[in-house]
Amino acid sequence: MTPEKLRSIAEALRAGDAVSLSVDDFPCFSAEATEGNPHVSPSTLSAISASLGAGDAVVFERAARAMDEGDLAWIGFKVVFDADAAVANTDNEVTKKYGDAGSADGQPLVFFCNDAKEVVSGRPYSPRDLFQMKDVTRGPSMHNEQFDGLTWTSVPLFDQVRVWLLGASDSAAEVAALAHHVGFKVTAVDYDPAYLNEARFPEAERILLGGGNFDELFDLHAASGDYVCVLTRGHMFDPEGCLWAAREGVRYAGMMGCAGKNNTVHDLVISRGMTEEQWDAVKRPIGLKFGAKTPAELAIAIVAELVDVRYRDRYSQEARDRHEASLGR
Repeated sequence: MTPEKLRSIAEALRAGDAVSLSVDDFPCFSAEATEGNPHVSPSTLSAISASLGAGDAVVFERAARAMDEGDLAWIGFKVVFDADAAVANTDNEVTKKYGDAGSADGQPLVFFCNDAKEVVSGRPYSPRDLFQMKDVTRGPSMHNEQFDGLTWTSVPLFDQVRVWLLGASDSAAEVAALAHHVGFKVTAVDYDPAYLNEARFPEAERILLGGGNFDELFDLHAASGDYVCVLTRGHMFDPEGCLWAAREGVRYAGMMGCAGKNNTVHDLVISRGMTEEQWDAVKRPIGLKFGAKTPAELAIAIVAELVDVRYRDRYSQEARDRHEASLGR
């Protein structure tokens, strides 16, 4: 998705032309994303495209501006699969009261929402709809299953954070699956195709190094906002991973291993030019502390830490305090 593409959609709608939204631009409707969901499929996007009119242009125009400004923002969709139920359902004694009506109508809806809870839509919506539209800021379609007759889905208008997995260990394979699931873009690096392959890393970009070692890692480059997890098999190439992360100046780097092994890696990387300050910036051991031992458990600890780093990167202390207070923590 690009701002130019969003503006072209808006221009076509204002001109009265038909538009056909693509699952490439709105992957929340892809076959992969909707697998197992009886209410949303690629054909749903076709139906929504056919329902769009000139009034909806404001959504795409606002979304384009958000992308230009680097805003945390989303385009969301109300998907109605039972119009009568969508309009008739009401709050119960547990949910907060959002009025006496359910959804505004039995029609699909496209809307814009950013992290400041600014909502833009070209069509009427009810207080209940607004509650669910704002929930887009809490992740893809939070509470989308709460009320009968309709569901919600969305696409972010900002880039995913890239996570580099240096090493195709069993823990790295578990991290790759979980990190992808919570919205990271994953790149896995190793030199052995027996470990780095589609079966073990189906959702990750895979970079296979030559030479039977990690020397070619230094031909690659990361962005300053990337995260690096040093998880080489048997820790054999952890020094190379730490040196590369330091050279690239990534936002976060973490390494697995016990204190004794880390001391050995420390001596090796310092002897190769890494500074003590750079070494101290590597999180050791990687992951949150809660007694994880198995590869799957370690992956939970590691990805939980990545989520926390991403959260702190994206939100101010004030915003985080408000969020925690709203949860009663």
